[in-house]
Amino acid sequence: MSTSSMPPVYIDYLNRFDIEDLKMTDAEIIGAIENSLATQGRGEAVIEPRMHLEPGVARGHFNVLRGAIGGSIDSAGVKVVGDFVDNYQLGFPSELAVLILMNPHMGAPKAILDASGITDMRTGAVTAVGAKYLARKGSKILGHIGARGTAYWNVRLMDSLFDFDEIRVHSRRPESYKPFAERLSRDLGKTVIATDDWRSCVEGADIVVEASRLPEPAPMLLTEWVKPGALVMPYGTMSAVELSLTDIMSKLVVDDWGQCKGGKFGSLRAHVEAGKLSEATLHAEMGQIVAGLKPGRETEAETILFWHRGLSLSDIALGHAMLEKGRALGIGQRLRFA
Repeated sequence: MSTSSMPPVYIDYLNRFDIEDLKMTDAEIIGAIENSLATQGRGEAVIEPRMHLEPGVARGHFNVLRGAIGGSIDSAGVKVVGDFVDNYQLGFPSELAVLILMNPHMGAPKAILDASGITDMRTGAVTAVGAKYLARKGSKILGHIGARGTAYWNVRLMDSLFDFDEIRVHSRRPESYKPFAERLSRDLGKTVIATDDWRSCVEGADIVVEASRLPEPAPMLLTEWVKPGALVMPYGTMSAVELSLTDIMSKLVVDDWGQCKGGKFGSLRAHVEAGKLSEATLHAEMGQIVAGLKPGRETEAETILFWHRGLSLSDIALGHAMLEKGRALGIGQRLRFA
């Protein structure tokens, strides 16, 4: 068929400024991700394990996430996100990304979105949904390691659900975690404590998030610091936890076992290789819990671990929600593709 006889194909385009103009609410972000997790849990989605491309010319790599999700979203998608740890020296965030959405029925592209903000928001929303189902309802102390883009949304979205009495943050560089604490204090309207070490950030917290940026694996978060009954969510690219962490857990939960069981990177890679996290020891995928197929937290005494590596489905779902809001508000551009 010649292009002249083909029906027109248009692509919706949202750049970073468009996405900022959408002013997605905390509830809208969490709702989109919770819906996508439930869809995954019901088996109405396809997830391909993420792939990595290492150019070898800098300290960084590209993550390529692929998936398709049915229901009201009805899209296939590919997200390519660069993860380059030295970008701060150039004035850029460590993660820059693009999301392409496609028609899963005939293959035409539907949309292109700047996905750097999407990556941060959807990661924070997965963390928040994990806390909603796996943390103790009365959790009041949050300990957060890491100050990159996803960290902001972790804290903001969890606080929208729990209204923490105490929020502690820490990361490798004081020039990162001190302004990070100040920004959160300003945006959340409450004091956020910038701690000077890992222990004072983590010890005694009801919810612990580890989103560090270590250059290589190192046991920085000690198992003995974890409070009984806490929820621990480690997702740094390089492992920062001890091998013994899984030994104290009542339940081990992941976002997608297919992408957690293999690959080079991930905070619990050593635990998989040692057999401590396996299909036999895994309690559930998060989607199964959100869909009501497996139980989340069942008692106050349970100490639970949730490892999420990032789902293409989350990107697709949040991208879809942004497109819908953009159309309603007249935000974004439309490009002729064919």
